[in-house]
Amino acid sequence: MTVVEAFSGGKKMDLPESKSQLPPILSSLLIEGIAQNTTGSVFVPEGGGDLEISGSPTEKAIMGWAIKLGMNFDAVRSESNVIHVFPFNSEKKKGGVALQLPDSQVHIHWKGAAEIVLASCTKYVDASGNTVPLDQDKVLFFKKAIEDMACSSLRCVSIAYRTYDMDKVPADEQQLTQWVIPQDDLVLLAIIGIKDPCRPGVRDAVRLCQNAGVKVRMVTGDNPQTAKAIALECGILSSEEDAVEPNVIEGRVFREYSDLEREDIAEQISVMGRSSPNDKLLLVQALKRRGHVVAVTGDGTNDAPALHEADIGLAMGIQGTEVAKESSDIIILDDNFASVVKVVRWGRSVYANIQKFIQFQLTVNVAALIINVVSAMSSGEVPLNAVQLLWVNLIMDTLGALALATEPPTDHLMNRSPVGRREPLITNIMWRNLLVQAAYQVTVLLILNFRGESILGLEHETPQRATEVKNTLIFNAFVLCQIFNEFNARKPDEINIFKGISKNHLFIAIIGITLVLQVIIVEFVGKFTSTVKLNWKQWLISIVIGFISWPLAALAKLIPVPQTPLHKFFTNMCKRRAKSSKSSKSSSVEVNNNSQH
Repeated sequence: MTVVEAFSGGKKMDLPESKSQLPPILSSLLIEGIAQNTTGSVFVPEGGGDLEISGSPTEKAIMGWAIKLGMNFDAVRSESNVIHVFPFNSEKKKGGVALQLPDSQVHIHWKGAAEIVLASCTKYVDASGNTVPLDQDKVLFFKKAIEDMACSSLRCVSIAYRTYDMDKVPADEQQLTQWVIPQDDLVLLAIIGIKDPCRPGVRDAVRLCQNAGVKVRMVTGDNPQTAKAIALECGILSSEEDAVEPNVIEGRVFREYSDLEREDIAEQISVMGRSSPNDKLLLVQALKRRGHVVAVTGDGTNDAPALHEADIGLAMGIQGTEVAKESSDIIILDDNFASVVKVVRWGRSVYANIQKFIQFQLTVNVAALIINVVSAMSSGEVPLNAVQLLWVNLIMDTLGALALATEPPTDHLMNRSPVGRREPLITNIMWRNLLVQAAYQVTVLLILNFRGESILGLEHETPQRATEVKNTLIFNAFVLCQIFNEFNARKPDEINIFKGISKNHLFIAIIGITLVLQVIIVEFVGKFTSTVKLNWKQWLISIVIGFISWPLAALAKLIPVPQTPLHKFFTNMCKRRAKSSKSSKSSSVEVNNNSQH
């Protein structure tokens, strides 16, 4: 942040040559006020070199400008004693300090939001160094200057002072701590415009959030015009047409609404200027009452209530206070809004990976359960024995979880709508995919179980040998179906299931390991797993059965599913039926009554 415009001495200054444009008395008062009324400091390296300025970005920008005016920070602070300090207040938007000078004069310096400090000024120092009354024309001139700077997305700060009688300053220390520093009848020294540039990538980050269904709102203590200009610059507002009420609102207006009115207006707010920390909290509460999932970013101690109240509090790791960090859930180490997009992307990735694994796991469970239950009830024997099911379970729970849970985030995730608070974990899309794959596996493998000997041409084999080959092929085909279906589970709602697969080396490795182990189990450890060796034709049949799940999954994804979750869909349907039956009963009663009459 840097000072790029300044109005002092009743006119606009040429910043590169601002030092020579100011009369000595005005320059002296400005330097005194900036050096004493600050929470920052200036460090001079012993070996020479550039000065190091510490403090908030705003303080650093103002002190950097004062150094160009000729400020010697340590020397100026040693020339006067601080009597009392009024720290910058987020409610009043200004801070002040009372100084005692060597000649027993008292100077009170104020600094804060440009229009608020200007409203307390009755005089200004002109280009000749004289203190003159602030007439209506000059007030309009300075207001226009503030408005123009704010529209250029500059943060506007006014610096003013006044003299005070030492006799009126409380002598008692206890009374001095409770003394309210006079803030009226001020003399305007300068109005400065500080450029707070958007970080590179913020506009893209805002656009990604909006595409993901995340509404970005800006709540700031800045002038509403400044806030509006910054919001347009970073894409929170798309055009000037959007920069009107209620999209852009002042904090004082928002807090005057009732709770119900705030809930209605909160839905539409994109920018809130001149807000207090309590306004941020009220906005969070109003949005949560409307059922929204709310994330809040903040760095100050005053942001702590809003950070704590939000569903997700994101504190700044560099500029953030310890109170803000303690009240938050996540700390953004680089203080960059673009990192919020990473949080959303990874959060959605974890959620999506859990869904992928659940879909894969349920398909295996449903298919295995139905195949064994139906076979046991019809013939008294099961094609998948305990050891084989343990191996399937290992594929499903361990290797499958590793393969699907390690899928990296994709851009596709950021084009989805957000998941509501009460949305079911198993979506309609998952139910469709699951039922199609399970139905296919159950149908094919049950046909093999009951007609396998004739289909596979095993009539010439002994009954025991034919059963062993048939059951081995069913087991082999079932496992290969899960391996092929693991690819389908990667992309539950996309046709191209191979997109980005080359980036997930772990997935490819796990599929490879699973295939190798399956070959070993079938061909070499048959005694342990109750399997027999299969010839190349039987392996080919198993592979074809598994492969068919790919085109089947692609066709299944063309089947539309209702947006309403299934449990809500059936509940609403039952309610409609109950309502229609009730209305038909009441109409029949009415007909009977009429017939009696």
